[in-house]
Amino acid sequence: MKTFNHLIRWTLLILPIALSIGTVIAFFLWLLNFAIHLRFQYQWLFFLLPFAGVLIHLIYQSVGKSSEGGNNLIMDEIHETGGGVPWRMAPVILIATVITHLFGGSAGREGTAVQIGGSIASVFGKWFRLNEQDTKLVLTAGIAAGFGAVFGTPVTGAIFAMEVLTMGRIKYDALFPALIASIIGDLTVSAWQIHHTAYHIAVLPKTPYFLSDYLPVDLLLLSKVIVASVGFGLASYLFSISVHGVKKGFAKLFKVSWMIPLAGGLIIIALTYVIGKPDYLSLGVDAEYPGAITIPSAFLQGGADTWSWLWKTVYTTLTLGTGFKGGEVTPLFYIGATLGNTLSSLLNAPVSLFAALGFIAVFAGATNTPLACTMMGIELFGSEYTLFFVVACFTAYFFSGHSGIYSAQRMVVPKIFDAHEAGDQASESADHLSKPGFLERKLSRYKIRFRDR
Repeated sequence: MKTFNHLIRWTLLILPIALSIGTVIAFFLWLLNFAIHLRFQYQWLFFLLPFAGVLIHLIYQSVGKSSEGGNNLIMDEIHETGGGVPWRMAPVILIATVITHLFGGSAGREGTAVQIGGSIASVFGKWFRLNEQDTKLVLTAGIAAGFGAVFGTPVTGAIFAMEVLTMGRIKYDALFPALIASIIGDLTVSAWQIHHTAYHIAVLPKTPYFLSDYLPVDLLLLSKVIVASVGFGLASYLFSISVHGVKKGFAKLFKVSWMIPLAGGLIIIALTYVIGKPDYLSLGVDAEYPGAITIPSAFLQGGADTWSWLWKTVYTTLTLGTGFKGGEVTPLFYIGATLGNTLSSLLNAPVSLFAALGFIAVFAGATNTPLACTMMGIELFGSEYTLFFVVACFTAYFFSGHSGIYSAQRMVVPKIFDAHEAGDQASESADHLSKPGFLERKLSRYKIRFRDR
């Protein structure tokens, strides 16, 4: 009876939250698609990218304020209650992301969806007068609803919300709220007639392989998957350190903060003219012209250039590192899919399979969420290649090091655990206050809460 009451209570709590998040996400996806295609139609908008960056900076300075913390602010609030998640985070990040894509910034949409989910969940938590523990569960459910709704992957959304918070430990107490929220959020987006891009792995021809009479898997192909996945992990590592490095580098270079997005926009314009094509702008899902390199094209033979993944890394780290808004995940999909395309040629492997493996594995390495990314592979591409999905995601996870795109993500269990270092790791986990930037974030959040009062 107690279990039944628990399930009913959380279903009733999550239902209005997930419906609201799903509705806002549907509006966001529609508006984002409109903005991207408007830039396709009016290409001169791209030249206003530097000024768009300054506008975003002014929005956050005047209205956004504490919302600047983004995903990390929500994750910090789940770890340890502080200044709260501001209600204004949802509208501010939505507007800023649409501005970024309208003028050609290379960013994603996951960060926006997660912040929308966390902000709306926080508002409902205050309305319902939830206690501290229930508020943390509701925020986790908000992350799940936002992620599941924006990509059309409800199970992945739930696992991602539980896995992304702490490296080496999954927040299972949020399982039911996160799953319910993610499913309802995804169904709500579908009810609003918003459709997601479909990706397919071409059927592999049935050919005999070594020990095929005794083993259910092609060992040669599996070995190629492992080799490629090491590359996916290293690409994740490069992306993670580049985002943080660009942000720190520009902060040191420019003392006047509004000049950072201005410079970032100018550099992106110059790079586009040096390369001679706009393929690495915006999401990279829809083609601006016939033959453009996109995520769907990476699943085809010859659908990506050798260095497409590196150029997208440069564009996205410049965009996000200089103050433009959006997410990292869709660019990571692009980087992984195009790198998979390149490696498939080098390894003489199936193109669409390796594009799909890169799609999920680079994401797994950069966010340290191999379980969620394995499930994403199953939800997006089917279960036939689950073994390859698992191998790719966990290999990339191990080879991406302990870096990640989320600075608020805590490490409880290191990826390579040495029994002789167990005591040291336990001490590091307990003494999380020593993590660079942690005290600064906590102090700023308490100042914000005091000021709002």
